Amino acid sequence: MADDKGKGGAVPASGELDEQALFFHRYPRPGKLEIQAIKPLGNQRDLALAYSPGVAAPCLAIKDNPELAAAYTSRANLVAVVSNGTAVLGLGNIGPLASKPVMEGKAVLFKKFAGVDVFDIEIDAPGIDDMVKVISALEPTFGGINLEDIKAPECFEVERQLRDKMNIPVFHDDQHGTAIIVAAAILNGLALAGKKIGEVKIVASGAGAAALACLNLLVVLGAKRENIWVHDLEGLVYKGREVLMDPWKDVYAQDSANRVLADSIGGADVFLGLSAAGVLKPELLVQMAEKPLIMALANPKPEIMPEEARAIRPDAMICTGRSDYPNQVNNVLCFPYIFRGALDCGARTINEAMKMAAVKAIAGLAREEVNEVAAKAIGGETPIFGPDYLIPSPFDQRLILRIAPAVAKAAAETGVAARPIEDFEAYLDQLNRFVFRSGFIMKPIFAAAKVAQKKRVIFAEGEDERVLRAAQVLLEEEIARPILIGRPSIIETRLQRYGLRIRPGVDFELVNPQDDPRYKDYVDEYFSLVGRKGVIPEAARTVVRTNSTVIGAIAVRRGDADALICGVEGRFAKHLRDVSQIIGKREGVLELSALSLLISQRGATFFTDTYVKMVPTSEEIAEMTIMAASAIRRFGITPRAALVSHSNFGSRDSDSAEKMRSAMCMVKEQAPDLEADGEMHGDSAISELLRKRVMPDSTLTGEANLLVFPNIDAANISLGLVKTMTDSLHVGPILLGSALPAHILSPSVTSRGVVNMAALAVVEASAP
Repeated sequence: MADDKGKGGAVPASGELDEQALFFHRYPRPGKLEIQAIKPLGNQRDLALAYSPGVAAPCLAIKDNPELAAAYTSRANLVAVVSNGTAVLGLGNIGPLASKPVMEGKAVLFKKFAGVDVFDIEIDAPGIDDMVKVISALEPTFGGINLEDIKAPECFEVERQLRDKMNIPVFHDDQHGTAIIVAAAILNGLALAGKKIGEVKIVASGAGAAALACLNLLVVLGAKRENIWVHDLEGLVYKGREVLMDPWKDVYAQDSANRVLADSIGGADVFLGLSAAGVLKPELLVQMAEKPLIMALANPKPEIMPEEARAIRPDAMICTGRSDYPNQVNNVLCFPYIFRGALDCGARTINEAMKMAAVKAIAGLAREEVNEVAAKAIGGETPIFGPDYLIPSPFDQRLILRIAPAVAKAAAETGVAARPIEDFEAYLDQLNRFVFRSGFIMKPIFAAAKVAQKKRVIFAEGEDERVLRAAQVLLEEEIARPILIGRPSIIETRLQRYGLRIRPGVDFELVNPQDDPRYKDYVDEYFSLVGRKGVIPEAARTVVRTNSTVIGAIAVRRGDADALICGVEGRFAKHLRDVSQIIGKREGVLELSALSLLISQRGATFFTDTYVKMVPTSEEIAEMTIMAASAIRRFGITPRAALVSHSNFGSRDSDSAEKMRSAMCMVKEQAPDLEADGEMHGDSAISELLRKRVMPDSTLTGEANLLVFPNIDAANISLGLVKTMTDSLHVGPILLGSALPAHILSPSVTSRGVVNMAALAVVEASAP
């Protein structure tokens, strides 16, 4: 149906897909969501605070001041997704119980994309009065109401009455979510076509909730009602028509003798289809205006297939509700973020200004470069703003960063925000931490990097997409001056392919390994370091032409760059050999080591040594512990180190256990102020309760945030397991002990990971 727009956006389900979907919904537990406690409930005091008698205090505070519910309960982050199941996702009136899988799906989208908690509520209330009575009674529980899959025209009246009765946002996503995305696509499509919205002719097929909401929003944008021609099952909506009419359609009634779509389509600039498959016949496209915009949004099969439309009108711009074609109109582009902004400012409603703010934010984001996550989700060539990229990808992480603040700002400006956001910079920082889990942990690093004079960071793999994207971020955020090693023609081509604005020689320095005036000097420098290690002059010349890590390391050694980032491609050991030979160890350091940071819901946990030393000695373990603690302090975190072992405070007397005990003694002697203890089991390191049972006088308090391992096997295996099992974000590896700042990343690193490590390198380069 037209009202069921591009929510799923997938091709029709096959029998095999049906079976997979049933399995997905049933196992390992039925459904798609659960409720989790966010406060500790581990002892009697926790229970006393969470329930009786402690809970009386927030209850009485809210009784005296209802606004405090946002401070003491989850209400300000809780939305009800409500449906009576009368117009479900192309399935029609299947009833409230059968609609529950869809509503649970909506709930997980809210949580995944915007961190909004949801209860899905399916109500047995087909009539308007019953729906309004039930839903309005939910106001004390929720910060917002998302109406879903309620048939037209009842949905219009239900929403109107609820908006009048309730003092929280009520948003019928089938109407307004679709309308916001459609409006953004039309704004961008008309801009590309060089047309003004007040002058274009719009022909619509479908007059349900979504279609009418789209048209209403386009009118707010400047479209003229007299230029809008609406068709439904009975043909043109015209003045005097009595069949299948209602007050909402009547607004668009034309005084015309036209009756069918073929009569109206001539000269149309925009076709808006929210009706049924095949409605827009190919021969009708010939009658449309130059550079027509075709919004064929019926699901699962649109009013016309894109390939059919392009065969007739290659100049057409086409949007569908399907994920297998460009320009997918998918409601997840907006509803999580509109509610995010509305909830965060305590909005009492979602008004036209807030919807318009969302439209402009979505349209504007489509004109920016596609980020790495969205590019991977799209697949193939990275799209750039144009006929095949009018609206952003649903996987663009920046949607929340653009839409939520715009909505919150519009709410404040129109006087509907109960808790207006006063510091938008801090709010953006909060949203960034949600998008990039490393945000909070990395904040001190980025702050220090921005204060420092912009250091020159040289990237060995300058042709890699992740490095190119990272370079643009570093420049935009004024963190560093990138130097990229790579072939100019390749880098130019890839910058264009990925839609990036930065240009070599203008925004960043480019080192061409095949043609650099410093080549001879670099060869001489390299040969002076490795000439007595089996490398002959001819080989040295070849290496300096072909090994970008060697080039980058020499640049840092000679002072042509301040820090090196490498390892995005290739084996860690190979890069480590080059860095060790050229940059070497800091004076007094026994051995290089690698520190890895995992960021999970538990917080930050550091692991060492995860990549460098196979079987370190007790002296090297003590050294890497102290160096790791120093690196951790740069993050604004107080290190608490646990030297972990198969032995728990002397329970075993193996060589490995003795090594960790000896290392612990050295740590206490060399760094008496460092909170550390060992050797201990891994669970003792994490749980103070377990640790105190076996060692009541342990010098370690709380949960260890630095885990030091006896060998690389234990460290690397633990890192990989914990990362996967907890869905943690890896920052690093951070190379410790090098004479000059240099970091060797892993091939799995993202562009954001490259940015994180570059910022850390800048801070190191700025240290006295």
